[in-house]
Amino acid sequence: MLIVLLAFRNIVGAGLRTWLNVFVLSVAFLAIVWNQGFINGMAEQMMKEMVDTELGGGQYWHRAYDPYDPLTLEDARGSLPAPLADLVSAGKAAAVLIASGAIFPEGRLQTTLLKGIEPGQRIVNIPSASLEAGEGDPIPALIGARMARQTRLKVGDTVTIRWRDMHGTFDAADIRIVHIMNTNVPSVDSGQVWLPLARLREMLQAPGQATLLVLKKQTVSVASGDPRWVYRDLDYLLKEVREIIKNKSVGSSIFYLLLLGMALLAVFDGQVLAVFRRHKEIGTLMALGMPRGTVIGLFTLEGALHGVMAVLVGALYGIPLLVYSAHKGMAVPEIAGNMGVAVSSTLYPSYGLGLVVGTTLVVLAAVTVVSFLPTRRISKLKPTDVMRGKLA
Repeated sequence: MLIVLLAFRNIVGAGLRTWLNVFVLSVAFLAIVWNQGFINGMAEQMMKEMVDTELGGGQYWHRAYDPYDPLTLEDARGSLPAPLADLVSAGKAAAVLIASGAIFPEGRLQTTLLKGIEPGQRIVNIPSASLEAGEGDPIPALIGARMARQTRLKVGDTVTIRWRDMHGTFDAADIRIVHIMNTNVPSVDSGQVWLPLARLREMLQAPGQATLLVLKKQTVSVASGDPRWVYRDLDYLLKEVREIIKNKSVGSSIFYLLLLGMALLAVFDGQVLAVFRRHKEIGTLMALGMPRGTVIGLFTLEGALHGVMAVLVGALYGIPLLVYSAHKGMAVPEIAGNMGVAVSSTLYPSYGLGLVVGTTLVVLAAVTVVSFLPTRRISKLKPTDVMRGKLA
């Protein structure tokens, strides 16, 4: 306890130099927590949006389906086996049929994906209820806000679409835009037109067929009983999102190292200066019988206390800033929504206990190590030499 009190007295007695080191360390600590909090918040928001709007509790894919290769769509459809059809009947899954097509807004040709979904489904957060309509034409259609901007379509507009059925015959029909949905998930919006599932099956002459099946959240998967249908869990479906977040975290780590390195350099220089300027104190303590290890521990503890004080000072002005940022969030440029990731217009950070505790331990460990390095030379000094100022 005496050593702790002595170390605290020494660093407080250093005055402005101590508080400058503490402030720089606190800024580094707060910046790491703040930046990583936004990365964690982005990851949570992206995954939640995708699960709610597109992925559900997992999906069954037709074996030939490749979401990045539209040329496979003609072969990537088939009838649902009995176990999967039972899930649809029980309201635990929703079938989606996907086909390549073209749309002609204002006479311009634009390729698109035609997606059929049951209007009454409650599996994913898509306003498919707006697709409820009679058998007449034009066919009701649902598009997203991005697609509306791309095609300059609005609710009530009628436009022509073209497709090829499963027998290779091209056909065309008019659709009427009945709803424009606002979603943060580009993969259900950009370049896509949603139609009633029954109408799309009729158009493609593919009765009872689907491309994929979306499970309701927290629904246990079942064996499909058909090798053509493959189950994709959320780990598989969210793999790319996790890779994006991982790469983002790695890039941010470089920023963390630079910021923390500058703060640690100040502590290191301070410790070197302390050992040089306080040689008489070191020699006196050693001459009075204090073990070399204790003297080294005293100087190391002084440096480590910089980290403790930095955490406390950082908490004083950091907690209000973090609370404010968590409440207000950070506006995301509109262009980010066109990059293929589910990012909302406002990004809210996530400051978990693990993030705060982990960052605190990393900062304290780094400060302790940096504080110990300049004090190692004390173990090789003789008390008489130190008191004469001979430190080499």
